[in-house]
Amino acid sequence: MLNRIDQTFERLRSNGRKGFIAYIGAGDPNLAATETLTLALEKAGVDILELGIPFSDPVADGVVNQEAAARGLASGTTGQGVLDTVRRIRTRSQIPIVLYTYLNPVYRFGFAAFLREAESAGIDGVLLLDLPPDEDLGEFTVASGVRRIRLIAPTTPPQRVAELTRRAEGFVYYVSREGVTGEQSTVAESLASGVASIRATTNLPIAVGFGISTPEQAREVARQADAVVVGSAIVKRIAEFGGHPDLAERVADFVRPLAAATKE
Repeated sequence: MLNRIDQTFERLRSNGRKGFIAYIGAGDPNLAATETLTLALEKAGVDILELGIPFSDPVADGVVNQEAAARGLASGTTGQGVLDTVRRIRTRSQIPIVLYTYLNPVYRFGFAAFLREAESAGIDGVLLLDLPPDEDLGEFTVASGVRRIRLIAPTTPPQRVAELTRRAEGFVYYVSREGVTGEQSTVAESLASGVASIRATTNLPIAVGFGISTPEQAREVARQADAVVVGSAIVKRIAEFGGHPDLAERVADFVRPLAAATKE
């Protein structure tokens, strides 16, 4: 059965368009704001939302997203709270939502229980940053409508790329550069060859992220990828405007030209 991620990429492909994926930290500055931001981002042109579960040791993230996770924890955000927020979002929106999380919060929740709750809440995919596919536990490989998104880096060997794409669902997330999340001034020179090597092993859509922060960069990446992911640049604006009553509108104004650039 197709889920919202599959349906979105089918729609984009049939229209000859590329997708725009936004990342925000759940609970930053609080879960009520997360709900409002989600609805505003969808109206601004976001095709898929990545929602980060705050964690105390986000080793794959740069300072901007680390601070967002800290604000999420400070606001009392838990995994269950994130799922309850998605349930409320589902009464008003059908935007595809991918949970971006580290292993520990899922481990504490319980793998099977997490999958059941996530699917029930309306989650479409999950990206477990620090769980290698060859270490997947049986409890997390049960049949589910929740897509398992896989990360591939520029340093991933070809044999490993094929193994990762074989186990991937929904789309493949290509990390365009080495290091952690964060805004960059240029697009990685190896982008085209990296995307091509992945595309040779799978028919799944390829989304590219890490470091994209301007419409010009989004437009350049969209020429190679099926979707563009922007996270830290958006999270930075949430931190800047978090105390303003019009937070969602200000963030949406920043995101709108980024999303439009991927559709050109």
